[in-house]
Amino acid sequence: MVAKSLEVRPLAETFGAEVVGVQLSRDMDADTFNEIKALWLRYEVLLFRDQQVEKEDLIGFSGRIGPLEIHLREEWLSKTHPELLQITNIREDGKPTGALADGEVGWHFDQIYLPKPAIASLLFSVKIPPAGGGTHFADMTAAYARLPRHLKDVVDGRTAVQSYVAFNQMYSTDTNAKQKNLTPDIAHPLVRTHPYSGRRALYVCPGMTIRINGLPDDESRAVLDELFAWTAREEFIYRHDWRVSDAVLWDNACTMHRRDDFDGEHERLMLRTTILPQPDRAIPF
Repeated sequence: MVAKSLEVRPLAETFGAEVVGVQLSRDMDADTFNEIKALWLRYEVLLFRDQQVEKEDLIGFSGRIGPLEIHLREEWLSKTHPELLQITNIREDGKPTGALADGEVGWHFDQIYLPKPAIASLLFSVKIPPAGGGTHFADMTAAYARLPRHLKDVVDGRTAVQSYVAFNQMYSTDTNAKQKNLTPDIAHPLVRTHPYSGRRALYVCPGMTIRINGLPDDESRAVLDELFAWTAREEFIYRHDWRVSDAVLWDNACTMHRRDDFDGEHERLMLRTTILPQPDRAIPF
């Protein structure tokens, strides 16, 4: 089998791995693809260096994991390939051409604010600044497994409100009427059960989780602050320093991420696919 030639290098204590010796192509053989998917489920975050890929390869490979969602921020999609969301500080006619232009971006899950959140994201680096802009990932499976008993007793069986509006307000990002209508505040379980592996992970993040249902406001705030501090402990974190042509595939059911600041005078361009669960695994929790 071709997949046996893949070299795997762990990146952090509990999760994350670099996969060496493979190119992410639209026509990858089935054995290699299946091995990569198994590694993704095991390690939650996979790094692929030196990817010589076209946009069609990013789309084709991602689409084999699950259906691709066309992101609701239509103004930031690739004009030729709407399956690709542009994460960039490049501007045209004074307007941003992509999401999260520059500056630090706090901990969040992609699309935790939707009724059926994404299962995965694939991010590919086209241009990067000479320093800064690193991406940190947090292993929310390990964070839940090691969660102190008093916090487990609170989160198990409870839901929390996730707010895209709050996230946009934090970064002064405008949303139009259509985008606001698509993203009302929504409640999701504080512990997400993975639709493929069945593992449980904390599903809470400082960027979008605003309230725990069923608790008084002051108690909800205190618990959230304690959860946010717990999940950001170094034992749960992998930091990725980008190189041009890196691709990172991560599991949105069990990892959150954040970005370091960087000098906005330097261009940064990343292309992202957003991957939904397969229809037979579409129940998100």
